[in-house]
Amino acid sequence: MSSIAILTLLIEVGLVVHVIKTGRNTIWIWVLVLLPGVGMLAYLLVEVLPDLFRSRATRSAMRGVQRAVDPDRDLRRATATAAVSDTVVAKARLGAELARRGEYATAIETYRAGLKGIYEHDPTLLLGLAEAQFAAGDAGGARTSLEALIANNPDFKSADGHLLYARALEAEGNLAKAESEYRAVAGYFPGAEARVRHALLLKKSGRGAEARAALEDVVKSAELAPRHVRRAQAEWLEIARRELAP
Repeated sequence: MSSIAILTLLIEVGLVVHVIKTGRNTIWIWVLVLLPGVGMLAYLLVEVLPDLFRSRATRSAMRGVQRAVDPDRDLRRATATAAVSDTVVAKARLGAELARRGEYATAIETYRAGLKGIYEHDPTLLLGLAEAQFAAGDAGGARTSLEALIANNPDFKSADGHLLYARALEAEGNLAKAESEYRAVAGYFPGAEARVRHALLLKKSGRGAEARAALEDVVKSAELAPRHVRRAQAEWLEIARRELAP
């Protein structure tokens, strides 16, 4: 067999395995076997590529390319939308884009401008404001904004907001209350960040044995998780392993 024929056969086998593993309609197996060239192309176009473009990693990569080519594109769009649409979504999107670019002072102004009238206590805007304040180094302001959010929106739930509240308390030096909040949010926060931050605070507070046990639990849990989960949590797993190193 020629090298091209071998390569084609290997691709065909791989796609058949993909059909079976992903639970696609088994008629695709017959299409791939009976029509090697056309069948493979059809399967890639109909089944594989749409999934690829829907994946978070691919969307993130495409956004990265777009920002590299036209770094102001998202800001222009968010600014234009906010100018003609007096909605929480538009204001929050503009504030988030400004904060992403490191323009924290302008982001804070944008969020505050939106917190008026019927939106005075809007949780989305208050959370965005707190995130921008914390990123700008104003932990006290972030805590105050989050406390206003909690007081006026008791049913609003946000794992990211809860973690930010704990971080703000820690940054202010209120370690006892921060530890309590870290412990609470670590119980339901998706991913390893909250548990690792909790462990680091335990270590900072002189509770080394508890910190080590918490970090070991993070690493052991990761070993049982699927590979894509470990990839997504790589930063925090690396921190946990580094802290556990002799």
